[in-house]
Amino acid sequence: MQTLLALSIAMFAGLIMSRLTKIWNLPAVTAYLVAGIIIGPYCLGQLGIPGIGFLSSADVKSYSLISDVALGFIAIAMGNEFRLSELKKIGKQAVVIAVFQAVTATILVDIALIGLHFLIPDKLPLSCAITLGAVATATAPAATLMVVKQYKAEGPLTKILLPIVALDDVVGLIVFAISFGIARALESGHVNAISVIVNPIVEVIISLALGALLGALFHFTEQFFHSRSKRMTISVTFVFLAVALSMIHVEIGEFEISFSSLLVCMAMGTIFCNLCDFSEELMDRIDRWTGPIMVLFFVLSGSELEFSVFADWAVILVGVVYIIFRSAGKILGANMSSKFMKCQPTVQKYLGITLLPQAGVALGMSLTAMSLGETGIIIRNVSLFAVLVYELVGPMLTRIALQKAGEIKEKPIPPRAQAKLDAKKAK
Repeated sequence: MQTLLALSIAMFAGLIMSRLTKIWNLPAVTAYLVAGIIIGPYCLGQLGIPGIGFLSSADVKSYSLISDVALGFIAIAMGNEFRLSELKKIGKQAVVIAVFQAVTATILVDIALIGLHFLIPDKLPLSCAITLGAVATATAPAATLMVVKQYKAEGPLTKILLPIVALDDVVGLIVFAISFGIARALESGHVNAISVIVNPIVEVIISLALGALLGALFHFTEQFFHSRSKRMTISVTFVFLAVALSMIHVEIGEFEISFSSLLVCMAMGTIFCNLCDFSEELMDRIDRWTGPIMVLFFVLSGSELEFSVFADWAVILVGVVYIIFRSAGKILGANMSSKFMKCQPTVQKYLGITLLPQAGVALGMSLTAMSLGETGIIIRNVSLFAVLVYELVGPMLTRIALQKAGEIKEKPIPPRAQAKLDAKKAK
């Protein structure tokens, strides 16, 4: 009863908040995150009433299965953007921009934080500064995708944005592997190439391979079903299967076999959409089915945001510098690379702003960095601070950028409302 009550209140809070924030024309994602904060451990959770609010961070994490599944559906939707017909037009542009903006963000954050390290070496170790530079690469696909879907954005910016966000995770994992290896060497005085470099690269390769295999199997299986409901059911089945298989983790000495659920589901979606003739229609039906799961996902994400990080002034200082220089890196990198690739003016001007949201992948990197001990705790807290800011402000900035680019169309006024408006003007 308590579990169902908590989930129903979480969903209801998200929906009510989305009505309130509509007054200020804010994205639904922001509304869900704010609702999560309200029913989270730092607000209603303080009352200590089970079911009414999430009592602690551990209580929120007990619902992590919902977040895992939601990310699976988000990733398969991102993979659906890698259609060969579209990739022939924007594939090269997307790859170049994804790599360049991620590396630019890393370089600027590294320079700024290494400089800050010399001012406050006790509060910000050099290994911490280098690792945070790698964390800066990550962009949150969930928030970006939700804003695009909510406002039905269409145009050159939207077309290139979604593949870039998907590629960003691949680039981020590789950059993080290199930077984290350097950080480990600085902390311990020596570095193990297998655990720091080989394992992350192998994770990327086998995740894409598993996803490709599941995508081919998905296409083969759906041919035996012809009704819309059964085809949608088999789609949901394969997302669940992909997320489940992604949880496999095997250690053989220092060598690890592990998967990224985002990459597995993204690769599955890519292979399936290029093999199946009606994949676009099928993905549209899945979007409708997953609506409630997405509401829960973002409400739970809001509840996970840690406000305890505000207790340390050093975390706030490092966090502010990190946010400023990461934002500058994303915007500058996207602008320069899109100009070099001769993208349309709206893409050059607004793409960088849409790449600012940051959440799950960045937090996953910071969790890995916890193995550095006290340095890892600093990285984790700064990442939590940045995610708190980016998740609340990022979706709103994405909406504004898409609107300025002319890719969010104003909803037509219903005939009856238009008639009333004309009557008022006539008077």
